[in-house]
Amino acid sequence: MMKLALHQARISLEAGGVPVGAVLAAAGEVIAAGHNERVQRGDPVAHGEISCLRNAGRRPSYLGTTLYTTLSPCQLCTGAILLFQIPRVVVGEAQSFPGDLDFLVSHGVDIVLLEDPACVAVMTEFQQRYPEVWSEDIGGR
Repeated sequence: MMKLALHQARISLEAGGVPVGAVLAAAGEVIAAGHNERVQRGDPVAHGEISCLRNAGRRPSYLGTTLYTTLSPCQLCTGAILLFQIPRVVVGEAQSFPGDLDFLVSHGVDIVLLEDPACVAVMTEFQQRYPEVWSEDIGGR
């Protein structure tokens, strides 16, 4: 599933966007995938995880799902994870942006941090190719 999320991140990178990809899955089946579209849509809340959840459509429950994301979730995406009670999040990397994984854990979310070199590499490539977007989105914090 992380390979699919990374593929989504690369789609965003090739369009000049922030390379964060996400996949929502249950019982080994993909429910939805998405990537950050802030730049492409001019939409400040079109983060990778949010786009993935939007693509999943309405669901009566997220219990039994796992959200795979290439980068540690920001506060916006953390809020969505908690709001929809997604029980498990697999994070590709937290080196480029640490997020607040301890906050998710403290609210009962099972976190798996992979520290995947490919996820780090795509974010590093983005920082080098689009420093102004990095500064606008995450790097300027």
